[in-house]
Amino acid sequence: MRTSLVVFSFALTLLVPIFAQAAGQTLEARRAELNRLLVDEWEYSLRTQPELATQVGDDRYNDRLGDFSDKAIADDLEHARQSLARFEAIEVTGFPEQEKLNHALMLRSLREALDAAQFKDWEMPATQFGGIHLGYASLASDSPFRKVKDYEDYLSRLRQIPRALDQAMGHMRDGLRDHRIPPRYLLEKVSSQAQQIADDSLDKSPFTEPLRKFPDSISEAERKQLREKIESAVKNEVAPTYAKFAKFVREDYAPHGRVDPGVWALPDGEARYRFAVRHQTTTDFTADQIHQLGLKSVTEIETQMLTIAKAQGFSDLKSFNAHIRQDAKLHAKSGQQLLDLYTQYRDQMYGKLPQLFGRLPKNKLAVVPMESFRSADSVPADYSIGAGDGSRPGRINVNEYAPEKRLLLNVEAIAYHEGVPGHHLQFSIAQELTGLPPFRKYNLDLNAYTEGWAFYSERLGKEVGFYQDAYSDYGRLQNEMWRAVRWVVDTGVHSKHWTRQQMVDFFHDHTAMDDQNIETEVDRYIAWPAQALSYKMGQMKILELRQRAQKELGGKFDLRAFHDAVLDQGPLPLDMLEARINAWIAAQK
Repeated sequence: MRTSLVVFSFALTLLVPIFAQAAGQTLEARRAELNRLLVDEWEYSLRTQPELATQVGDDRYNDRLGDFSDKAIADDLEHARQSLARFEAIEVTGFPEQEKLNHALMLRSLREALDAAQFKDWEMPATQFGGIHLGYASLASDSPFRKVKDYEDYLSRLRQIPRALDQAMGHMRDGLRDHRIPPRYLLEKVSSQAQQIADDSLDKSPFTEPLRKFPDSISEAERKQLREKIESAVKNEVAPTYAKFAKFVREDYAPHGRVDPGVWALPDGEARYRFAVRHQTTTDFTADQIHQLGLKSVTEIETQMLTIAKAQGFSDLKSFNAHIRQDAKLHAKSGQQLLDLYTQYRDQMYGKLPQLFGRLPKNKLAVVPMESFRSADSVPADYSIGAGDGSRPGRINVNEYAPEKRLLLNVEAIAYHEGVPGHHLQFSIAQELTGLPPFRKYNLDLNAYTEGWAFYSERLGKEVGFYQDAYSDYGRLQNEMWRAVRWVVDTGVHSKHWTRQQMVDFFHDHTAMDDQNIETEVDRYIAWPAQALSYKMGQMKILELRQRAQKELGGKFDLRAFHDAVLDQGPLPLDMLEARINAWIAAQK
C-alpha cells in the first residue's frame, strides 16, 4: 500500500453503520466479510499501483502509471482510514489461526500507512538510490514483451512519464516550502543521473531496450510501427521531460538541499527516524540500543576475522585489511569476471538446496548486468523479483561499474544473499504459496524479514561446505561486519549527528571494503534512513529462533523443516515470525 498519504479528518459518523453492521453476525458471515475485504483491498492496491501489478505478473493495468496528484494522495488516505475502520469492525473470535493472522497483518499495514502520512515522504521523491527518475527508467526490465499489446501498453506508459515527473516536481516544491529536502550533494547526483538518461542516444536509452529484441510472434511490419512510435515518444516526450527534471533539480532544488546528512536535521527529524527504526526493524529497539548492539557486534566479529588474518601471516586486522585493499589480484579485472562469478556461485548453491529445504521454488534465477544509469551510485549487486506466474525470472543485477575498484572476496556471500538461498528463494516461494491472500505473498515492505532472511542465508553457504578459499571466507565475515557497521553508522548519522566523514572513517577502521562500495553505502544510508538496520536485526532473530528450536527439539530438530516453517507464511514482522516458530516448535514436540 502506498504510504504517500496526506492526513485530513475523517467523519466519525461514517464509522457508526460499520460497527452496527458487524454486531450479531455469524462466524461464517464474519469470515466471509474478512475475505471479501482482503480481496477488495488487494484489488485497490493493484488498481492504484499499476507498477506493482505488473511486477507481480498481473497485466490488467500495464498501460497505466500511478497517479501522484494531491487528489490521489488524499483519496488514498481516505481509503486507508475507511478500510481500517472496516477491518477493525470485524470480530475474529473463532476464526482459524491463518485468518486471524491475515486480519492482524492488514490492520498493522493500514495503521503504519496512516502513521507514516504525517511525514509526507512524497515531498522527497528523488534520491540517488531509489528516486522516481530511476524507477521509471527501469520500467522495461519489469514489463512483459510477448505480443503487440505489451508494446502498446508500454508506449502508453512512456507517454504518461511527463505527467508523473511533473507531479513529482510539484511535491518537491512543496518540500522546499516545508523544509523537507534531502542533502544537497545527493541531489547533485540525482540531477546527473536524470541528465544522463535524457542524453542517452536512442540506441542506448533504457526506454528503448524492448526494441532491441522482438519476440518471433511480432511481424516485421508491426515491429517497424512499434519502433517508430516508441522512439518518437522517447525522443519527443520522455527525454525532454528528464532534461527538464534534471534542470529543475540542478538549478532550483539542489541549491536548497540541506547541509547536514542526518535526517535529524529535518523539522520532524527525530520523530521521523523513530518511526523509520520501528518500521524497518519491526521491533521496539531504540536507536541508542541498536547503536550499542552494533559496537558490541563489531568487536565480536573482529575476533573471528583476526583468526583468518593470522592464518594468512598477518598480526592484526589493520595490516591484513590494508593488504586486501592494495592487492590488485583481489580486485575484479572486468565486469564479465564479476558476472561469471555470480553465475558460478548461483549454480553451485542450486545443487545444495535439497540439503537445506523441503520446498524449492519453480521460478528461475538469472544473472544479468545492472542498468548503467544507476550503477555508479548503487550496491555491488541487488535482486529484482520475478513474476508470480514464472513468466519473468528473478534477477541478480551485477554492478559492473569500475570493476577494478571492486573486491572479489565478498562476491560469494553476496551471491547467496541476493540469489539462492537468499532473496530469490524466499520471494519465489512466497509467490508460489497457496492458501495465502496476495497481500501476504507479495509483501515487499517487511525488510527485517526479507533482508534478515537473505543475510542469514549467507551463513548457509558455510554449512554446506562452501567458502573454501580463506579470502572468500574472510569476505563472508566482512559481510557480517558490514551489517554490524550499518547498525553503528546509520544510528550515528541519523540520531547522534555524525558527519558523513565519520561514517566513512568507521567503515575504513573496521572493514577492508573498497572505497567505491563504502561511498555508495554511506550515501544509501543517508538517503534511506533505518533501512540498513533491518538486515542484522532480522538475521539475529532467525538465528535466535533456530537455536531455540534446536534446544527444545533436540534429536527431533530438522533443519529443512525449520527453514520451510520460516518461509511458508510469506514475509512477517519479527514478533509474528517468533510466534509462528514457537507454535511450530510446540507442534513438533
